[in-house]
Amino acid sequence: MTSHHPAAVIILAAGQGTRMKSSIPKVLHRIGGRSLLGHAMYAARQASPQHLAVVVRHERERVAAHVAELDQSAIVADQDEVPGTGRACECGLAALPDGLTGTVLVTMGDVPLLAGETLRELTRVHEERGSAVTLLSAVVDDAGSYGRVVRDADGELAEIMEFKDAVRRREAGDPDYSHVVDIREFNAGIYAFDVEVLRRALEQVGQANEQGEKYLTDVIKIAREEGRAVVAHPVTDLMQTEGVNDKVQLAALGKELNRRVVEQHMRDGVIVVDPATTWVDADVSIGQDTVVRPGTQILGATTIGAEATIGPDTTVSDCEIGDGASVVRTQAEHALIGPRATVGPFSYLRPGTVLGEGGKIGGFVETKNADIGPGAKVPHLTYCGDATIGEGANIGAGTIFANYDGVAKHHTTVGRHSFVGSDSVLVAPVEIADGAYVAAGSTIEGRVEPGQIGVARARQRNVDGWVARRRAGTRTAEAAQAAQEASTGDDGGEGIPESANVPDDTTTQES
Repeated sequence: MTSHHPAAVIILAAGQGTRMKSSIPKVLHRIGGRSLLGHAMYAARQASPQHLAVVVRHERERVAAHVAELDQSAIVADQDEVPGTGRACECGLAALPDGLTGTVLVTMGDVPLLAGETLRELTRVHEERGSAVTLLSAVVDDAGSYGRVVRDADGELAEIMEFKDAVRRREAGDPDYSHVVDIREFNAGIYAFDVEVLRRALEQVGQANEQGEKYLTDVIKIAREEGRAVVAHPVTDLMQTEGVNDKVQLAALGKELNRRVVEQHMRDGVIVVDPATTWVDADVSIGQDTVVRPGTQILGATTIGAEATIGPDTTVSDCEIGDGASVVRTQAEHALIGPRATVGPFSYLRPGTVLGEGGKIGGFVETKNADIGPGAKVPHLTYCGDATIGEGANIGAGTIFANYDGVAKHHTTVGRHSFVGSDSVLVAPVEIADGAYVAAGSTIEGRVEPGQIGVARARQRNVDGWVARRRAGTRTAEAAQAAQEASTGDDGGEGIPESANVPDDTTTQES
């Protein structure tokens, strides 16, 4: 079987997109984890072209920088002040190597659902039929403002007429074009050209039209006049031809893209409990029999292994999650979660978090730049930042890794199979060695050696009679007196001497 690969793909991305009403260039708006231009470039690369060129103008520096970020081998071509898709394509051609022959595909930078498979099919049809021009078309009930596909008496493609020009001709009473406005087949703006025909025709294209632009569609008429074959290749998947012109369309295509992505994951073996509330970006990978529960967003370049559980109410972005892991009601960014590890509920994993196999990050825990070893546990109510926690260690509830001194961040190390008691503060830089303990409620500032227990807390002191003296007349005092009487069988004695050394605590109030 013959492989059909275009010599080049030219993506037109020079427009301003005024209807977006945004300071962001239209082609840089994002759906499904990629910019609109990113989707167009991805589809173009799926067609395996020798060269890829992107034509830019509006916000040139921002768009060109994004192109380089996505694909350093892509060529950036600048459109000059001459308006129109024909001129944009001409500028793209000029940026390609001299002597280029074969098929050139031309696509748009704002058609995010266009598939690489469709571009490959367009190339195949174009080359097998020996056409000078092949375009994608689609049939709808109302073609709106799209350019109409005008066919001759034999049903062959005669020309593409822009909607405004068709309206002008109808209003002028031109009998040959009075029906064009009512044509339901429209031009999707995606083409395959013989590059030599394209170059020659563009030199002849002028700007004598309603918009005063150099139309790419005029190439079709010129090719026909030369006796060359031109073909309209209809597509049945109309959404692949839909462009983004405003933020309403951006949201609609984002929703449709997500539906397609989620459906494909389900067909590949992922269990998605509620597709309607599940959002998965285009570059996400999920293993078989992983369960994705409602209200979950899986974003960026996240990879998830098999038989994991994600959600409900979870957002993971650019994370790696191992087989059999469980991530529940969690937000995680740039984190690595090992096989069979558990996270959540109500956890926040910030960039640099690494959780080893079988490890645990529990409820209301925040981590950042934390390497938590296999089987280690940070179960509840803890901030763990800039830390290394060894295999099998346990961090008690309410522990704080005090990593910031107001100027710089410092590191804490907790050794293998060590135990940090609840409500402790580890003041970095500090090290708890392998097999060591920290007593609950301690503030640790120095190293704890293997086999030691670190204790850093004041000794408890109970002051008799304090409530009777300092909180007389309160319900607390009444309860204390009743309890004393019940335990001693008398009326509570003579009370507290006036000279007793009792600390005053004016911050404690009755609730």
